[in-house]
Formats: sequence, structure tokens, C-alpha cells
Amino acid sequence: MKSRSKSVTERKKVVVLISGNGLNLQAIIDQCHHKDADVVAVISNKSEAFGLERARTAEIDAQVVLSKGKTRELFDAELMAAIDPHQPDLVVLAGFMRILTPEFVRHYQGRMLNIHPSLLPKYPGLNTHQRAIDAGDTEHGTSVHFVTEELDGGPVVIQARVPVFADDDAGLLHQRVQNQEVRIYPLAVQWFCRERLMMEDGNAVLDGKVLGTSGYAAD
Repeated sequence: MKSRSKSVTERKKVVVLISGNGLNLQAIIDQCHHKDADVVAVISNKSEAFGLERARTAEIDAQVVLSKGKTRELFDAELMAAIDPHQPDLVVLAGFMRILTPEFVRHYQGRMLNIHPSLLPKYPGLNTHQRAIDAGDTEHGTSVHFVTEELDGGPVVIQARVPVFADDDAGLLHQRVQNQEVRIYPLAVQWFCRERLMMEDGNAVLDGKVLGTSGYAAD
């Protein structure tokens, strides 16, 4: 019993922020929760987000901090007030559709991850799948990165690549990318929770080695 108690206390506490369906949240719950990490709370800025039901099904605290009608500064202050009582080791953005204030980002610097549907630094921002098609790219993908004050500009941890076919539309490409997201995001969370991954001097560092601009690239 003593050793079991020790293993529980060593698990990292994770708060996940969502805005929608929560597919990546579900992957993190399935692969990380009560293993390398305890997902202690799921917080959404939208009350109708299906990811909240995923959290409740897993008996995880599900909270709503509404963003509509609020300034970014007010919303981020309320969000911090909801997150901080959980004392998370890691904050995970999983389809959280908000641009965060510099104050919020600095508060969780080095312990906040995001997943973005492009091969960063390509296509920061929205509509990445259509932009890749319009550009005639033959390859697209997704990136897990540490969050910094630059939008989608933090150091990349890991990427996964997918082909772009001639008859693809944005929906097909989105589905192909999402199939990779649910593989690599839990892996990055595991690395962080096992203290293998950190952000140091503006770089992503895995097992003591600075990762390149594409992070740990997975085919």
C-alpha cells in the first residue's frame, strides 16, 4: 500500500482547456489519466462543448468559464482563477479556440502545451487545411508545441505528417490530420509528466537534448 500511495503522489496534475468536441482530450484521458498524469480538471469557454461530457464520464471536474462578451483580459483573469486552485503541473490546450493574453501565457510559461493543425512554422492561425490545399502542398500535418506569447510560435515538441492528395478537400484533410493528433498529443503529455520534456531558454528539450525547429518528427 505504501508504494501505491507513493506512485499516486508522483503523478503530475494536468488541467485541459477545451472549446468543442474534445477528441484530443479523450485521447489524453484514455492514454494518460491515472497513468502518468491525473487530469484534475477540464475547463471550457463554451457551455455546450461536448468535451465537458467526456470529462464527466471520466469523473473529472468539468467547469465552464464563459468568454462571450468579455474582454480578453477579464476572461483570462477568470480562467486563471479557475485553473490555479488545481495547482497543475501542466496546462493542455486541446482545441481551445482563444488567443491568450501575454500575462496569461507568462503565468504558465514552460508548462503549457498546444496542438496546432499544421507543420509549424507553416500556417499559424486558422483554416490551415484549406491553406495547405490552396498552396498546392503535397504534405501537411500537425504540431505539438509549447505556448509562448507569439501565436502558434512556441518551440515545437513533435510533429506528424500526412499526405495531401489531389482530390482532398479541407474536411478529408482535417480527418487525416486528426487521426495523427490523437497519437502524438498524449505522447507529448507523457513526456512532460515523466519529466523527459521541458522548455529551456526558449527551446523544447527532450531527454536533455535540444529539439530542432520541427521537434521530434514522427512519420
